[in-house]
Amino acid sequence: MGGNHTQPKFILLGITDTPWAQAPLFGLFLLIYIITLVGNVGLMVLVWVAPSLHTPMYFFLAHFSLADVCYSTIISPKMLTDLLFGNKTISWASCVTQFHLFALFATAECHLLATMAYDRHVAICHPLLYVTVVSPRACWQLVAWSYLVASLSALIYTSCTFGARAPPHRAGARAFHTCASHLVSVSVFYGALFFMYLQPASRHGSRDKVASVFYTVVSPMLNPFIYSLRNKEVKAALGKCRRRMLNHCRHQRGATHGIRESWNALGWKGH
Repeated sequence: MGGNHTQPKFILLGITDTPWAQAPLFGLFLLIYIITLVGNVGLMVLVWVAPSLHTPMYFFLAHFSLADVCYSTIISPKMLTDLLFGNKTISWASCVTQFHLFALFATAECHLLATMAYDRHVAICHPLLYVTVVSPRACWQLVAWSYLVASLSALIYTSCTFGARAPPHRAGARAFHTCASHLVSVSVFYGALFFMYLQPASRHGSRDKVASVFYTVVSPMLNPFIYSLRNKEVKAALGKCRRRMLNHCRHQRGATHGIRESWNALGWKGH
């Protein structure tokens, strides 16, 4: 039996209703999204190709970057499309899908942060047992559980929404230096969340939009720089990759020069 069925839609409030601000915001968020992709994908590729980074810490960091790329990609393209074309509506099915995937990867990122904290805890407090406790099998299990628990949590969220004693001073300074990047990332990510959800309902307003943009768009862009710029292993791996590429280019130029010399010696003339 046929009939007219209209799919319900949601109207997105957007960041601003000012027409002249749409284009600058589009350019800004497009730049942020590109940097997010380049930074996180570059870090994942570097961890994959550099043997010196095949350690549990960088294994977790690669998955953390993957979660950043995924949940940023779930939000940013739709935001950019709305800013460019002014279409601030989203279908019910698209909204449910976007919310579910965002909840999945955002929750996975929370669990991965906890997993990375556990990894640093074992490295600092039980260094002699580190290789045994944080084994490759344990790493895969921790990551798998992070995604599994995040999937179940996202399903629940979507369903509900729509239908050691202190070390000495010197050791403490070393421990803080080891965990500094992780602490910065946790502070940035959870700071914006706390600002949004731990204030009275009467105070919710435009500042919530800024905070939501910060932890959905800006935070994924910052994470690869937070974890890599202060890290000697990442800098060393980047240096090795750069030297390898330069040596490969020199070798290619040398081979090309040798071929040209051989052609000249045989009387051939290159065009």
